[in-house]
Amino acid sequence: MRTELGADPGPKLQRVEADILAHAPHLLPSSTRTSSPGTDFVGRRLEFAAIQHAANDAARHGRVRLALVAGEAGSGKSSLAEEISSALTGSGWLAAYGESPADLGVPPGWAWTRIRTALTTAGAAPPPAARPPDQMASELATTDPAEARFLFHRAAAEYLTSVSQTAPVLLVFDDIHNAGAETLDLLAALVTGGTAGPVLILATYRSTEISTELTAMLGKVAPFEPVRVYLSGLSETDTTTLVREIAGPDINEHDSRRIYQRSNGNPFFVRELARLLRDEGPDALDAVPAGVREVIRHRMATLPPAAQTLVQQAAVLGEDVDREILIDLTGGAGSALDGLESSLSAGLFTEMPGGSLRFTHTLVRDTVYNDISGPRRAQWHSDIGGLLETISTTDVSVLAHHFVRAHSRATAASAARYAGIAAMEAERGFALAEAVRQWRAALDAFDRMPEPDLPAQLDATIGLARALAVTGNLAEARHYRELAITQTEQWADPVQAARVISAFDVPAVWTTNDDPDLSSHVVTAAEHTLAVLPAEHRELRARLCTTIALELRGAADNRGLRAAGEAETIARALDDPALLAFALNGRFMHTYQRTGLSAERGRIGDELIALRRHRLIAFEVLGHLIRIQSDCATADFDSADTHAAAADQLAADYDLPMVGVFTHWYTALRTTITGSYHDADTAYRAAAKMLTGSGMPGVEQGLLPLALLCLRLQHGMPTDDAHTTWGPYEPWVRPIILLDKGLHNEAAAALKDIPDSPRDLLLELRTCLIARAAHTLGDESTMRRCYDQLLPAATELAGAGSGLVTLEPVAHCLAELATALDRPDAAEEHRQQALTLARRAHSTHLIAAVSAPAPE
Repeated sequence: MRTELGADPGPKLQRVEADILAHAPHLLPSSTRTSSPGTDFVGRRLEFAAIQHAANDAARHGRVRLALVAGEAGSGKSSLAEEISSALTGSGWLAAYGESPADLGVPPGWAWTRIRTALTTAGAAPPPAARPPDQMASELATTDPAEARFLFHRAAAEYLTSVSQTAPVLLVFDDIHNAGAETLDLLAALVTGGTAGPVLILATYRSTEISTELTAMLGKVAPFEPVRVYLSGLSETDTTTLVREIAGPDINEHDSRRIYQRSNGNPFFVRELARLLRDEGPDALDAVPAGVREVIRHRMATLPPAAQTLVQQAAVLGEDVDREILIDLTGGAGSALDGLESSLSAGLFTEMPGGSLRFTHTLVRDTVYNDISGPRRAQWHSDIGGLLETISTTDVSVLAHHFVRAHSRATAASAARYAGIAAMEAERGFALAEAVRQWRAALDAFDRMPEPDLPAQLDATIGLARALAVTGNLAEARHYRELAITQTEQWADPVQAARVISAFDVPAVWTTNDDPDLSSHVVTAAEHTLAVLPAEHRELRARLCTTIALELRGAADNRGLRAAGEAETIARALDDPALLAFALNGRFMHTYQRTGLSAERGRIGDELIALRRHRLIAFEVLGHLIRIQSDCATADFDSADTHAAAADQLAADYDLPMVGVFTHWYTALRTTITGSYHDADTAYRAAAKMLTGSGMPGVEQGLLPLALLCLRLQHGMPTDDAHTTWGPYEPWVRPIILLDKGLHNEAAAALKDIPDSPRDLLLELRTCLIARAAHTLGDESTMRRCYDQLLPAATELAGAGSGLVTLEPVAHCLAELATALDRPDAAEEHRQQALTLARRAHSTHLIAAVSAPAPE
């Protein structure tokens, strides 16, 4: 164009030229071809067309589209997915299918494993510069789990992007109502995480079995406008067509209508009844009780006894049946083959490529399996586990499944061993819910052993505690942690004891223990082990010291501070970033020996954030939360906003739900400073709902009443303590409440009974509450003590260092105390400090409060 016409092509034409040279998929005419369902597929044309439209959109615009297909069991979800797959592959698409079977012992992330295998079989391969996501997951097993999961999701999206450059890609995630969190998280990440290329993801699930994890996944993908298809029953016309395809074209309308009315058009039920009609005649429709499972049982009853046993044994094997294992299980090829032929003729199995078998539907397998007696099922699970061991299968999830289901003393050792390995593999694959399930199974197996392997049992106990903590089940995690430590105390090996005691390295930001009794137990065990630990185990010594520091948070003595200092010294000497992050968390818990130490805590937060280069995501988040606290203390809310946004982004990227509890409380605190009373009250009540059931009683107990009390005091409102439970804050609040009621003598007595404040995030706030009561009561000795304690925090907001609540500028309290103590120059200095802080916070009501004329 430039040489012949003397004109340069515009940007759009340049893009077309680049796409042509790159063989961009959206230019392929086959990718937007409108297909129709096959001639053997009955009904569902509108649903098929909706998904086809999404596929065309994905191919045309080179982007990811999601289609969600829901319906009851047997409604034809998988059949529709297969029709879509057949039509699109005929139009040049690559298609890959991955199912999530229900409780059959498959490894976590099985659907993605199947999809990767199918794509490779279809000719796709990872780009030369990238490693397959599953390999990357293995390599990252020793990094921060949240970081490893994020990188795994990113690698999966990059891999899918590279595959889709050669042809549009269809991924089918079937039966995601059975899927674990790891599969659902990956599916959501592929939709939301920047996969660039023509990809259609089709996910099917039962509308009657929507789990909490599935609900969360549907919420994540909702903003990306998935195509939603719900499969209700077939129409009467389509039902008649399907019946005649199976039972013959001469079936009369009366019989087909009976099938329609009995099945409500459910395709699987229609097929079962049509086979019954074909094989046994119209009278059979009356003889068999209503319900699809009864029809399956009737079909089973028509088989010879040996064939029935074979089908039952196949059901114990799973939905996909290894023919050779099944023959070995039955004890003879001759009778097994006869039984297989009978069951195939009865339509219970489908023959798959390669000679394996599959039940014709999940409902068939489930019905047969659930009808087997418990003892017989257990014995067959045991036999299958033994057969799988003889062929040296490497799938520990399957071995664990069968040995755990055997539920016997004879198989307990194998069940514990394989469940423990499966739990560790689940953790490496980011399947934390599956890890919890497997650790529980391992512990149950240990309980069945007359003489369990104590080290292995301890590993399982602490493994369960850690997995529960990471998944947010904190109360139960504490129970198993205490159990592990109790077991450790019966042991003489200090090295193993140190590993168990210090294994609970979950970052902590709140300075009140959730379970003081457990903390005391942990400290006693850790200090005893520390005294006998060989000197060469420096890393374990540092971990024990940090554990002591964390459990002694808020303590009045310096044991925790000394332990934190030793842990930090060792970590820096060993140049171990993970150990240093853990040690810094311990030191953070002891930066409350006096008031006014927010700057020191801010420096710890900065150092934790700087460790992000070592992929310590949980501690990076901790660093941002600490910076929120330290910035709030000095009213630097712009900086606090930045760190809150960073923490929330990391929480979204790495699926860390507990972070939102603290950032929502920060938002409420922010509202108390710059918003109205009503807005702040609403914000605090909303934030408190996130704490309910969080497993953090040390944070939750009494926090909302305390926050609302501070809010009312800021606005000069009555304290209103009707039916209020103050929790651990009651001694400091009681004098204020009594004074508000005019009960001065009672308030004076309550003031004298106040204990020393814990050394924690609310030290300044508690001291200001004491000072308020003492000022009103004219208690000069208490006012002097409070003045001296608060003076180092003169440039901070009382309580705001918690990142959750605040009362007033500490300097405002100091000004009132100085005035009452006849220190006018100090009082004026403090009033100016308070005004500076209120102006920095842009708080209208705080500016008005601290600007009020000093009392005469």
